Amino acid sequence: MKKKLMTWIKKVIARLVIAVVAVTFVQVVAFKFFNPPFTVNMVYEKAIAAHKKVPFKSRSYEWKDIAQISVYLQQAVLASEDQRFMRHHGFDFREIRLALEDIITRKGFRGASTITMQTARSLFLPSSRTFTRKIAEAWYTVMIELVWDKKRIMEMYLNTVDWGRANVGAQAAARAYFSCDANALTAQQAALLAAILPSPHKWCAVTPSPHVLQRQTRILGQMQNMPIIQ
Repeated sequence: MKKKLMTWIKKVIARLVIAVVAVTFVQVVAFKFFNPPFTVNMVYEKAIAAHKKVPFKSRSYEWKDIAQISVYLQQAVLASEDQRFMRHHGFDFREIRLALEDIITRKGFRGASTITMQTARSLFLPSSRTFTRKIAEAWYTVMIELVWDKKRIMEMYLNTVDWGRANVGAQAAARAYFSCDANALTAQQAALLAAILPSPHKWCAVTPSPHVLQRQTRILGQMQNMPIIQ
């Protein structure tokens, strides 16, 4: 009896794993060709607000193809978030090693998320901070790098990243912060948007703090060395 139960449990787990793999793979393949009308996190935040019965501000979101987004913004996010984007396959193990060394030596915490990892998080997963979400993020990262090219990853990232103040994606951020379209962003504006990405709900592109301005200056200096993905 016990042996039959264990066999049944193993079969159920195997079927669940196969189902999860199949569903997530179909999702990634579908978004290689279709632009998302919304992100999982947008739905999640609305659901949480409804559950807690607190006011919810609808997210501003408008898809723009990568050709309709300023090349300066591409270069700015590469300089700020992932300078080895074109060379890695989803995980920047050098940054991961440096982050672990900082934790071990108690120098503080530094992010090691690549643009691919952030895209997986923004598009497919809620903003909850759990170990399960990190595992899911890693799984989606692997599949995204297998199925999409770098251009599609960058395009998806620029359209789904949270830029604070209820703005999702480059177009919404450009309109909210600078009253222009995403393709009209200047190098200085793009660097400022990239500068607030690590903490878009605390830092502001309209009234930037000295720290944000310092980050903007550093990003501007590095942008010219970043590629343009077209």
